Amino acid sequence: MRWLLAVLVFLLLVLQYRLWIAEGSLAEIHRLEKQVTEFNRENDQLRARNEVLEREVLNLKSGNEAVEQRAREQLNLVREGEVFYQVDDAAADSAAGDGKQ
Repeated sequence: MRWLLAVLVFLLLVLQYRLWIAEGSLAEIHRLEKQVTEFNRENDQLRARNEVLEREVLNLKSGNEAVEQRAREQLNLVREGEVFYQVDDAAADSAAGDGKQ
């Protein structure tokens, strides 16, 4: 009878070890679920970014308006016959300040 009790206690300890510490334990499952949630959130952000980039690529492929807008904004290009005026904010602020005094 004593050996049966020892075997049952041993099995209980082995099962508890597997439940709390070993591979496939509750702690590992919780950690993996948390990691999956984090990866899903990151994937959603990347999908949204990819959709924006895809729309931008389609817009650039479909017409010249988007290309012209980018050239104007990023490269400061103008069409032939247009005049480009650049206003210096510091000079405008000082001129506005002189007029108020």
